[in-house]
Amino acid sequence: MFNKIYIEKLKSNFSEAVRVILANKVRTLLTSLGIIFGVAAVITMLAIGNGAEKEILAQLELVGVNNIVITPIPDEKDDNENEEGSEGDALEAIRFSKGLDMLDVNSIKKNVPSVKSVSPEVVLETYVIKKGRQNPVKLIGVAPNYFETSNIAIESGKNFSYNQVENSLPVCIIGKKIEKKLFTGESAIGKQIKVKDVWLQVIGVIEEKFISDNAQENLGIRDMNLDIYIPIKTFLVRYKDRKTIMDKPIETGGGMIFISGQQQGPKQRIPRGNYHQLDKLVVQVENSSQLNATADVLSRMLKRRHNDMLDFEISIPIQLLKQQQKTKQIFNIVLSIIAGISLLIGGIGIMNIMLASVLERTKEIGIIRAIGATQEDVILQFLTESVLVSIGGGIIGIALGVLASYILELSTGIETILSVSSILLSFFVATLIGLIFGIAPARSAANKSPIEAIRHE
Repeated sequence: MFNKIYIEKLKSNFSEAVRVILANKVRTLLTSLGIIFGVAAVITMLAIGNGAEKEILAQLELVGVNNIVITPIPDEKDDNENEEGSEGDALEAIRFSKGLDMLDVNSIKKNVPSVKSVSPEVVLETYVIKKGRQNPVKLIGVAPNYFETSNIAIESGKNFSYNQVENSLPVCIIGKKIEKKLFTGESAIGKQIKVKDVWLQVIGVIEEKFISDNAQENLGIRDMNLDIYIPIKTFLVRYKDRKTIMDKPIETGGGMIFISGQQQGPKQRIPRGNYHQLDKLVVQVENSSQLNATADVLSRMLKRRHNDMLDFEISIPIQLLKQQQKTKQIFNIVLSIIAGISLLIGGIGIMNIMLASVLERTKEIGIIRAIGATQEDVILQFLTESVLVSIGGGIIGIALGVLASYILELSTGIETILSVSSILLSFFVATLIGLIFGIAPARSAANKSPIEAIRHE
C-alpha cells in the first residue's frame, strides 16, 4: 500500500514538473546550457581518450614492447664546406666509419647478453612489373626473425627457410595489398613476380594491418601492406650492397675522400652520401627494464666500432609512445577541467532558476501546504523538476557529444571511439548534478508555510 502511494506521488510530481518545464521552455533551455556543454565535453573527451588508447596500443604492437631502433645518419655535408687547418680538424678529417653493416649485427649478437634478437633491414624503392605495367613498391631485405620482432603474422604461406637465406635464393613475402593488386581474386603463393630486373617466387603473404598516418610520421613505420620482403642476403647479392659500390677511381687519404688539384689551400671534402649497408637495425631485449641500459651499451659499442663517429641514431619507440600518451593525457585533463567547469556552472544555473521559481511560486507552495502537502512532498516536487531539467540537458548534451566526436574524426583524422559506458556515465553525472543543486531550492520551498501564502497574497 505504501509503495502504491509513493508511486502515485512520483507520477503526480513528474506530471507537474513536466508542466512547469513546458510552460518555461526558453528559460529551461538557457538554464540547462551548462549541463548540455559539460556533458558534450565529457562524451567527446572519453571518445578521444578511447581512440588515443586504441591507437597507442596498435602502435605499440607494431614497434614492439622491448625494441630499440638504430638508424644510420647519411653523410650529407655541403660539397663546398672547407676543412679547417687546425690539428684537431685534421684528426677529424682522417676519421672513417664503415657505417652500419652486418658486422655490427654479428657483434651485437655476440657481445650484448641482454639482447634477445637483432633484425637488420635494408630498403630499396623500386617497382614491380605486372602485365607490362610498373607499380612502385618498397623492397625490404630482412632476416627471418623480422616478422616476429615486428609482430607481423604471415597469413598464408611460410617464412624464409635457412636454405633460402644462406643461398640468397630469389624468394619473397609480400604485403596483403600487393597480393590484392597483382593477383586479384587469387592466391599469390607459388607465383612469380618481377621486381626491377629479378624474378621472385612468392612464398608468403602477411596479414593486413592498419597503419595510421600518425604512426608512419612519428614512429617511422612504413605501410607494410605495400612492401615486398626478401632475405637480406638475397637483397645484397641480387640488388644493391652499398659497401661494394665505387663509382669512379678517386684519391683518398686516411679514409676520407678529397678532390685532387693543383690549387693551394685546404682540401674540399666530398660527402659520401648514404654509405651504410643497412637502413635500420631493430634490437629486441629480453626485458623492458633493460631498454635504457642496453641502448647505452649499444651506443658506446657502435661508436667504438665506427671509429668514434656518431653516424647513427638510437631511439626507443616505447618511450616515444609514452610521451605521446602523456601529451594526450594532459589534453584530456584540460578537457576534463572544461567539462567540470561547464557542469558546475550548469548546476549553479539550475539552482538559481529553481530559487527564482520558489519565489515566484510562494503562493502555490502555501496553498498546497494548506491543503495537506508535507515538507517531504514539496521537496520531492522541486527535486523532480531540478532533476528533469538536468536530465533533459544531459540527453541533449549526449547527442551533441556524439555529433561532435563524429565531426572531429572526419575533420581532423583523430580517431574517436564512443562507448555505452561513457554515455551512461554522462547520463549519471547529469542526473547527479540536478539532484545535488536542486536540494537547496527544494528545502527553501519546503520551509514556506500557508501563512506566507496569505502574506504574499
